[in-house]
Amino acid sequence: MIQIKDLHKSYHMGANSLHVLKGINFDVKEGELVSIMGSSGSGKSTLLNILGMLDEADEGSYTLDNVPIKNLNEKIAANYRNKFLGFIFQSFNLINYKSALDNVALPLYYQGVNRKERVEKAMHYLDKVGLAPWSHHLPNELSGGQKQRVAIARALASDPKVLLADEPTGALDTKTSHEVMELIQGINDDGKTILIVTHEHDIAKMTKRIVNLKDGVIIDDNFVQQVRATQYV
Repeated sequence: MIQIKDLHKSYHMGANSLHVLKGINFDVKEGELVSIMGSSGSGKSTLLNILGMLDEADEGSYTLDNVPIKNLNEKIAANYRNKFLGFIFQSFNLINYKSALDNVALPLYYQGVNRKERVEKAMHYLDKVGLAPWSHHLPNELSGGQKQRVAIARALASDPKVLLADEPTGALDTKTSHEVMELIQGINDDGKTILIVTHEHDIAKMTKRIVNLKDGVIIDDNFVQQVRATQYV
């Protein structure tokens, strides 16, 4: 599903250059649940931005579902993001003046789906995450865990090839974090490919593979015995 070959990324600040990614090689097969770990400055956020087509590497190649991701203008990049990727953010990134239903339906609007079908699909995914009764509530009427469930429903609404989750439990308490991970594990069990950037070891243990970055290189990449979130909930 994802092939990363010899990826390099530097940022230039005046006369100085910061080499953030230093030859990353990284493949993800369809249906995997992978966590990417590393301390601040390790390169994990830069890698996630490149995977999410929000930034582009200086060298190397990135292929997503057999499509080379290179030299994209913003319109094509946005089109590919909408087609291939679903995003889950630590801060939820919901639109405060729109209902849960409208937030979930938003990616479908950009895909040109008619309103009736948007509403039906949005309700389906809200139901999937257990929030159908809250469909007409605004984000400020929802708990942190509910907001993240809305964000997950929104990420699923366009049926993306890959879900990219950036610290999806970072703003949640432990119990709610485990409930969200139970949901993410269930989505992965249904066959969805998911990558999670996290600094929390207990969250990483709930994935099936842990990739550790340090100073812009992968220092280890191991398949692990997955801990089910239901053991904590």
